[in-house]
Amino acid sequence: MDILQDLESRGLIHQITDREGLEKHLKENQVTLYCGFDPTADSLHIGHLVPLTMLKRFQQAGHKPIALVGGGTGMIGDPSGRSSERSLNTSEIVKGYAHKIQEQIGKLVDLDTEGNSVQSRNNHDWLGSMTVIDFLRDAGKHFGINYMLAKESVSARIEKGITFTEFSYMILQSLDFLKLYEQENCTVQIGGSDQWGNITAGMELIRRSRENQNEDVKVFGLTVPLITKADGTKFGKTAGNAIWLDADKTSPYEFYQFWINTDDRDVIKFTRYFTFLSKEEIADLEDEVANHPENRVAQKRLAEEVTKTVHSEEALKQAEKISQALFSGDLKQLSVTEIEQGFKDVPTYQTEKEDTGLIDLLVNASISSSKRQAREDIKSGAVYINGERVQELDYVLTAADRIEDTFTIIRRGKKKYFLVSYN
Repeated sequence: MDILQDLESRGLIHQITDREGLEKHLKENQVTLYCGFDPTADSLHIGHLVPLTMLKRFQQAGHKPIALVGGGTGMIGDPSGRSSERSLNTSEIVKGYAHKIQEQIGKLVDLDTEGNSVQSRNNHDWLGSMTVIDFLRDAGKHFGINYMLAKESVSARIEKGITFTEFSYMILQSLDFLKLYEQENCTVQIGGSDQWGNITAGMELIRRSRENQNEDVKVFGLTVPLITKADGTKFGKTAGNAIWLDADKTSPYEFYQFWINTDDRDVIKFTRYFTFLSKEEIADLEDEVANHPENRVAQKRLAEEVTKTVHSEEALKQAEKISQALFSGDLKQLSVTEIEQGFKDVPTYQTEKEDTGLIDLLVNASISSSKRQAREDIKSGAVYINGERVQELDYVLTAADRIEDTFTIIRRGKKKYFLVSYN
């Protein structure tokens, strides 16, 4: 199976400018291709995983991918898919974001493969030094206003209003394709479905800039589909928060849990998109979902593969350990680092390292509303310390109840967790 057939079997192709031409081009050449990532935050999120894995898929097929960080275009902001203009960040912020994202990409794709390493480039290298006159003469003259107005990224914003700054973004991204074509013989650009207009504009700029040189220009564009969830909610968010690829913003445990909680209706599609599992193994997982959905075998496999890819084997094992401890209630086995991950969002009460009566602690930490309620909670068996039920009204928490002398985990009822942190 060639690369395009594999991508099609996974549902990863939304549009191609010339399917037969690209297939021939890929078979006859070691092709250089690129995908751009604008630094709109200090981390990529899971929405970027599809284009990143696309670069890896092309690399595994023997081609030469470029991950282009938009240190220049990130100063402007892409209007594609947006109903309003982005707030412009300062040059220092964009520079910092770009640096972090380049580092992140370096961890997620193979930059050291002999012969076809993924290259990391920054378009500020050419856009940052371009003068307004150069921009207008060398690029702007190739773009008709009517041509630009017809692009969806522009036309969708005309009624609500679009600034000249955003209007010109298409030309800047087109310049990226032109520069990489000239410098790296890059002939393919890939991106999300909202990038179709920008990609085809870049192809047009390359052709127009070569019209007088009798050059046989062969460039192509390919987009991946917009990722949707079966329940209609936005992919890539949980409880309103984005799922980041940076472990400091979304812990490996939270990341793992996001995939574990994938809907049965989505899990096979996401496994095709985000993993490198074979067609046969995915078919086996599909059978598991159909016949034994309660075992959630496919969700576990998806979570394993993606967590390992984005973080590490060690991070995966840690996430699995936290999940197992929470499921079994055996919390004493967790380390401080694992507790910080697994209980990141639970209410936390800060106190001194001294012996404390359980009733007083429950009230002071707002776990129980009053001493009377605390007594009822304890007597009814609703209170657990580090996973173990405690029903003694006169129970006193000591150093023995502190995990690594740092935390005590209190559970009230079936699911309400509280963290006691010691100074």
